[in-house]
Amino acid sequence: MPQETFDLVVAANRLPVDRVREGGRSVWRRSPGGLVTAMESVMNDRDGAWIGWSGVAGKAPAPFEQDGMHLHPVALSAEEVRDYYEGFSNGSLWPIYHDVIVPASFKRRWQAAYEQVNRRFAEVAAGLAAPGATVWVHDYQLQRMPQFLRELRPDVRIGWFNHIPFPPVELFMQLPARDALLQGLLGADFLGFQRRADAQNFLRACRQLLADEQVSVRGDVVRMANGHETRAAAVPISIDTAAMTELAATTAVQDRAAEIRRQLGNPTHLLLGVDRLDYTKGIRHRLKAIEELLREGQLAATDTKLIQVATPSRERLAAYQQIRDDVELTVGRINGDHAHIGAPAVTYLHRSFPREEMAALFVAADVMVVTPLRDGMNLVAKEYVAAHDDDGALVLSEFAGAATELKQAYLCNPHDIARTKQTILRAIEATAFERAPRMRAMRRQVQRHDVQHWAARFLADLAAAPGQP
Repeated sequence: MPQETFDLVVAANRLPVDRVREGGRSVWRRSPGGLVTAMESVMNDRDGAWIGWSGVAGKAPAPFEQDGMHLHPVALSAEEVRDYYEGFSNGSLWPIYHDVIVPASFKRRWQAAYEQVNRRFAEVAAGLAAPGATVWVHDYQLQRMPQFLRELRPDVRIGWFNHIPFPPVELFMQLPARDALLQGLLGADFLGFQRRADAQNFLRACRQLLADEQVSVRGDVVRMANGHETRAAAVPISIDTAAMTELAATTAVQDRAAEIRRQLGNPTHLLLGVDRLDYTKGIRHRLKAIEELLREGQLAATDTKLIQVATPSRERLAAYQQIRDDVELTVGRINGDHAHIGAPAVTYLHRSFPREEMAALFVAADVMVVTPLRDGMNLVAKEYVAAHDDDGALVLSEFAGAATELKQAYLCNPHDIARTKQTILRAIEATAFERAPRMRAMRRQVQRHDVQHWAARFLADLAAAPGQP
């Protein structure tokens, strides 16, 4: 029987579901994370297929349907998980793309595995794409895939979206595979980035590093020697705003939010941090600021509480083990120095939560504190704005992509602990009169520019891109 084909194929490192144990049996459950949150409604509105790794090394499960989506797993061996994912993607690319907050490492076998896996993804996509289909590739793990797919299926339209920052050329050129990565991306017709600065960084890299290969850059279009053209532009990602606002308004979520506050002793001020446990997220900087405010007496643990949700991430990598140790040590020290029996100053939750619980946390929190050292967008900031009423406040790092859109947030430089402390205090002490117009303006932004708007804009830009000669 011929394989079913689709007019839209989405390719991402992971499928949008995880295999979990529930009631004594193994089931698929929707994954947490910004990509899944953003793409879920896009896939539900279109008849498409999603290809990605299942999260378990070895033979891939058979294709299956889940929540109205056709999911097609791609196999990764244990060695490929180690070299392609943990190695090249997160040991080489991730640090370079995030300002080298931790040093990058390079191994030739990592690069070889990255090439191999990207080629496999391209082969799977080529088999699933209908004639003239659109293939939407996501993120830094699949930067070689567009070129490989172009070689296999020159008839399809190929788009790629980068969910993380794209680095300045001075950092990017450290990568041993820099030319191959650029050539891989230039197999696409359209490249979407979170910020204009990211797109400009990519264009500068092409101009500076591919000049000898007769690649020319004019405006936002890169033209290759064979005549193929690739356009690069900013298309900032967003959330399903209406769904989050509707969920937050439900009686169950409102009641749970009130219960959370009661469980914490009904504090005067409740602060919230929600992050993957990653060294780029600035969790240590945030905790240091809170710790100093408590030590100096500017905040009191009796009436100001912080909930820090830290979703487990890449736990086999040394840098992530270190950040977990550092965060847990700091939380323990803060509570040991400032908390009372049965009333911690910081409630630390090292696990993920269902969407309903996250909405309740957003509703419960007076102040959301988002302090990444570098972030492509940060959808949590947008979710808080969509979920909370006018009496909320958002403290937001200048280095999150969301800062370019949520200009009414209380912006801070998390590296400057003194100023960050002042910004947190300002958000806590702000009156409802000051908070309300800020929250309303940010809510209008996320309502007008929601995930449906993002997807429609990306796909329209992809359809209009110059592409093949």
